[in-house]
Amino acid sequence: MRIVAGRNRGRRLLAPGGTIVRPTSERAREALFNILAHGRFAPTPVYQDARVLDVFAGTGAFGLEALSRGARFATFIESDPEARAALAANIEGLGEAGRTRILAADATAPPRPDGPYELAFLDPPYRSALASPALSALAKTGWLAPSALIVVEISARGEFATPEGFTMIEERRYGAGRLIFLRAAGR
Repeated sequence: MRIVAGRNRGRRLLAPGGTIVRPTSERAREALFNILAHGRFAPTPVYQDARVLDVFAGTGAFGLEALSRGARFATFIESDPEARAALAANIEGLGEAGRTRILAADATAPPRPDGPYELAFLDPPYRSALASPALSALAKTGWLAPSALIVVEISARGEFATPEGFTMIEERRYGAGRLIFLRAAGR
């Protein structure tokens, strides 16, 4: 698995062994970031100079890709120690320690934020039904900026209930996964 584009293009990302994480394919990540760069969400790439939140971070591929392409800062929330170790190694290997923060936390009961984030990625384990509760908890504790854009990845056949206070904008299928784009409703 590699960073697809930007200043860290082609750099490898480490992943823990086994089934601890399920990394999103490079192809799906590239399609996602093309949508964020050229889609209807903003006149400029959504991630440009943004504070990015990568929840259920695993290897940190979403947040690290955003940093590579011009995001200002990324916070990663990950509860698994093995995944956090791989994430920390990826951050160190890419030289991004000064623009990142890793939180060992449960996304459904997150700590208080250091400020609002304009772009959030949630990639919970497939069939876990954690996306909606985590999104609600992040909103309640103040992690999301007004009109933040949120991208949720679930399995292609997974169910997702849009939490109150969010509007689903679009969804796309890529292989075994489905990307759901939501906007925070003026939080």
